[in-house]
Amino acid sequence: MKIGFIGLGIMGKPMVKNLIKAGHELYINDRNQETIAELVDLGATAVANGKEAAQAGELVITMLPNSPHVKTVALGEGGIIEGVHEGLVYVDMSSIAPLVSREVHDALAEEGLPMLDAPVSGGEPKAIDGTMSVMVGGDKEVFDAVKPVIDVMAGDVTYVGSIGAGNIAKLANQTIVAVNIAACAEAFTLAQKAGVDPEAVYKAIRGGLAGSTVMDAKVPMMLARNFNPGFRINLHIKDLGNVLDTGHGVNAPLPLTSLVREMMSVLDGDGHAAEDHSSLVKVYEKLANIELAPGEPEA
Repeated sequence: MKIGFIGLGIMGKPMVKNLIKAGHELYINDRNQETIAELVDLGATAVANGKEAAQAGELVITMLPNSPHVKTVALGEGGIIEGVHEGLVYVDMSSIAPLVSREVHDALAEEGLPMLDAPVSGGEPKAIDGTMSVMVGGDKEVFDAVKPVIDVMAGDVTYVGSIGAGNIAKLANQTIVAVNIAACAEAFTLAQKAGVDPEAVYKAIRGGLAGSTVMDAKVPMMLARNFNPGFRINLHIKDLGNVLDTGHGVNAPLPLTSLVREMMSVLDGDGHAAEDHSSLVKVYEKLANIELAPGEPEA
């Protein structure tokens, strides 16, 4: 299939690589010319903007940082809306505000272009190996038609409901991940302050009810002091901002989300915005005057 793809960052680049490996014909756009050159060497074709990506493709995908970027690429000058043609489908795989998904969908529908919102979860490692989870909102028939392409990039693809439902599911995911990471940081800081090896505690509890995918992914990073980003603090701040905006709009209580969002702001202010969200442990380390590390703490 001919696919336009806009947004080649930490997630988009490996997604494009998997599509190329699967035999699809990619037409790509991004501001990072080094990434463009790398993917062109693999067989992709560079295009100037969303309009050209849409004109070249049967399917156009965006993987962009936030709502304003999606609106600009989809509806702005040189945008996807200017390249609409019969048979084209648009899938936005960015994590954005659900109301913006609906706004963009409605504007494109007037031009005859069907759209799905299909945000992803799993971070860079799962984007690389093609095992991400994808949550999809939009017309079910459109979803069924493009699902084989999404399957190339994902291990789990779930249809959630009408347009915007994919991003609602993603916001729920991001709340659970953020609160879970904070809970892990709090618990293992407690262990170390109490004089117990936090790595031993992790091994003892990971197989029980407290264990989780988040714990297994992030606690070893905390213990190894490995904060190379699989998902950056500044992006999680953006997502939790969307959670809070959406929650306020529907009168949903979000006290834990609000607290973790503020903790991430502390990290941003301390210069850790580009680190992995597992660096939430640094907030606890700062308060407890320790540095989390494996091994029995010194008395």
